[in-house]
Amino acid sequence: MNIRIQSVHFDAAQHLEDFINQKVSKLEVFYDGIIKAEVILKLDKSDTLENKVAEIELDIPGNNLFAKKQTKAFEESVDMACEALRKQLVKRKEKIKAK
Repeated sequence: MNIRIQSVHFDAAQHLEDFINQKVSKLEVFYDGIIKAEVILKLDKSDTLENKVAEIELDIPGNNLFAKKQTKAFEESVDMACEALRKQLVKRKEKIKAK
């Protein structure tokens, strides 16, 4: 799986990129047909501390899956988005098996 990380208006630290690669790669355990993953990290212009946004789009045969989470840390946002995508992948795999 090809993982592309894009940080908008800032440079992501190497440890953050490594964390993202590790988390997103684990999604292949639940669905082995993932072609690529695109991760977009943004800082939301809000006054709250929860201004770190992670958007993850998975390209799988048939369509794309998407999750967007906003928390106070990029690691937490990525973790939550990966969990949401894991649920979508499991649901998709069950649909395919049912056919």
